[in-house]
Amino acid sequence: MRDLILGIETSCDETAAAVIEGGKKALSSVVASQADIHKEYGGVVPEIASRKHVELILAVIEKALGDAGKDREEIQGIAVTNGPGLIGSLMVGLSTAKAFAYGLGRPLIGVNHLEAHLSAVHLEHEAEFPFVGLVVSGGHTSIYLVKGYTEFELIGKTRDDAAGEAFDKAAKVLGLEYPGGVAIDRLAREGNPEAIRFPRAFMGAETLDFSFSGLKTSLVYYLRKYPDPDGERLRDICSSYQEAIAETLTEKTLLAAKKFGVGSVVIAGGVACNSRLRALAKERFEEEGITLRIPSPALCTDNAAMIGALGAAKLRQGETSELNIHPYSTSRPRYFRGRGMVSGL
Repeated sequence: MRDLILGIETSCDETAAAVIEGGKKALSSVVASQADIHKEYGGVVPEIASRKHVELILAVIEKALGDAGKDREEIQGIAVTNGPGLIGSLMVGLSTAKAFAYGLGRPLIGVNHLEAHLSAVHLEHEAEFPFVGLVVSGGHTSIYLVKGYTEFELIGKTRDDAAGEAFDKAAKVLGLEYPGGVAIDRLAREGNPEAIRFPRAFMGAETLDFSFSGLKTSLVYYLRKYPDPDGERLRDICSSYQEAIAETLTEKTLLAAKKFGVGSVVIAGGVACNSRLRALAKERFEEEGITLRIPSPALCTDNAAMIGALGAAKLRQGETSELNIHPYSTSRPRYFRGRGMVSGL
């Protein structure tokens, strides 16, 4: 019998569980989103998120098992996100996973949320190692050299704002609804990406790091000069701003692929759902003869299938966790919005 892994994900505001077979097949994937709850606050409220996880977690797990047609006793390992993320949210998933692992006598596998985003590709594609992986989300923008199923080397990261953070902050100053990236993407489709030349912080070929704070500042200055945009001008602003982010992400990732001489690239994370990023990356990597893999949107946003996929790989390598493992967050709060909220991962 192929190994069956129960994956659990509660790093931010999605309560998710999945059953993965053989590390590459999702028998089920259940995600309970809190987006509508946090929408009125303009961002994720950590305390609300963790309390909602407590309410939902057991029902979500039972549904994942039911959808997969499996009993608890058939599960051979429990994979769970233990970081990075919101500590209160992580604690709910981790505590639940520990209880299942202890009660069933099964191994516990702690999983890094960012590495798991890249592992989602294995659920849909045969990715050739080594490949360059870009994880781009609300709280993180990082480039990895992925040498194997459990071998991730961080080779670049944002020095300030993440790309998703830049989208959310832009949406806030433009008066758009939360989540900001979705709102900007929708308006940008009817705008002119060349209407405004926002800056691209490539920072030279000697680094694979990103910086988006200057882009955000340039938008603020533009709006001071041309306040209260609407109609065609608002669509042009969104399209031009989005183009700057998509081009920066694409070109820096292409630079990484050339630098390390790899023929394959994976882009994952919530911002990988962005329609312009997907289209531009496809165009540029095809021009360079580099294979591009981007998981389906459902596997780009936070989910437990990716946790189970990486957990299965780690279990095959004998990488398990003790029951006393702790959750971990980032070294500093990413940013705050509205009444003391932080954005999601």
